[in-house]
Order: sequence, then C-alpha cells, then structure tokens
Amino acid sequence: MPMQKLLSKTRQAIKDFDMIQDNDKIAVGLSGGKDSLTLLSILKNYQKFSPQNFELIAITLNPGDVDNSPLYKFCEELDVPFYEIQTDIKEIVFDIRKEKNPCSLCAKLRRGALNDNAKKLGCNKVALGHHKDDAVETFLMSMFYEGRYKKSNL
Repeated sequence: MPMQKLLSKTRQAIKDFDMIQDNDKIAVGLSGGKDSLTLLSILKNYQKFSPQNFELIAITLNPGDVDNSPLYKFCEELDVPFYEIQTDIKEIVFDIRKEKNPCSLCAKLRRGALNDNAKKLGCNKVALGHHKDDAVETFLMSMFYEGRYKKSNL
C-alpha cells in the first residue's frame, strides 16, 4: 500500500477515535519488524501536517544480545529519538522460569517494560504496530497453549 494511502487512513483513524491531542508524547514500540517500522514512518510523516502538536520517540526492548544498530540508523534518518532498553527478559523466561510455552510470559514482560520505560521517558501514550492478524494469532495461541480465552488478548 502506498504511503499516501496509509497516511490517509491513519489521519482518518486519528480523527475518528481522537487518538492524538496537542502536547502528546508518544512512544512507538519499535521491534524492527515491518509493522512497527511502518507505524513509526507513518506517524513521523503525519506529524509534518498534523493539526496537533505532538512528539514521537521510539523504544526498543533488547532481551539480550540483539544488535539493534539498524534501528538506530532508521530512527536517525527519520529524526526520531531512539531508546534501546536492555532487559533480562530472555534470562527470566528461558533460564530462570524455563518456560515450555514462553510467548505469554514474554509478551507480558515486554508490555510491562515498554509501558514503564515510556512513562519514565515522559510519554503519555504508547503506539504499537499491531493489527487484526496479530489479534487472531494471539487468540489462537492463547487457546492452543493456555487452553483459555481472554478478552484482553483481543
């Protein structure tokens, strides 16, 4: 989908759901995947003509031994401040807890670390590049691996 169409849909969603207000400071959870990279690019482009004045930062959680230098470069090119947060999530999930099905615990730890660090950095909102496919995948993983359905998964 061309950037212009993505920007148009983003602008309409922001307007319809009153998602951004003046003086918001928004942390974009940057995983390095196409969804989060696209979201950051769209929001940065939207910022140029937005009727609201808002700040953007990017936060990446490093669970251990991940080279995020491409993300530093990407954010530098967009002129978005980038924060790489070192975590011990990998150690907790695999070494300490020895999880057989690590996805749920890992997701909870990542979400908590992202929200905590966004707050520490003065952000009042967090944006994630999740979409319908992610919601369906999370729902199915919860059903198969945890044997339960939670509304909060969707």
